[in-house]
Amino acid sequence: MANEEQHKTDEHEAFASADYEERDVSVPWITTIALIVIGIIVVFVIVLNEYFLVTKERLIDEQVLQVQSPALRELRAREDKELNSYEVLDAEAGVYQIPIDRAMELLANESYEARLKEQQR
Repeated sequence: MANEEQHKTDEHEAFASADYEERDVSVPWITTIALIVIGIIVVFVIVLNEYFLVTKERLIDEQVLQVQSPALRELRAREDKELNSYEVLDAEAGVYQIPIDRAMELLANESYEARLKEQQR
C-alpha cells in the first residue's frame, strides 16, 4: 500500500508541475491569426453593406425616378385635363365641368352662406 500511495503522490506532483510546451502553442501567432480573421469579417461586412446600398439606390432609380412610360404620361395628361379645365357637358341641362379647385371653392362658399343664413334666423 505504501508503494501505491507513493505512486499516486508521484503522479500528482508530475501533473502539478506540468506546463504546456511553449514550442507547441504560440499565443502571439494565434492572436495574430484571430485578429486577421476578425479584420477579414469586418471588411466583408462593410463591402456587403456598400453593395446593398448601391443596389438599393440603383433599384430606386430604375423603378421610381426613371422616365415614365408613354401610357402613364397620357393617363396623367387626361386626368389633369379632366380635373383642371372648363367644359360644357350638357348645355340643355346646365351641366358643366369646372376645375376641381374652383368647385371646392364654390362648395365652401355655398356652405358658408348657408350657415350664415341659418345663424341669422
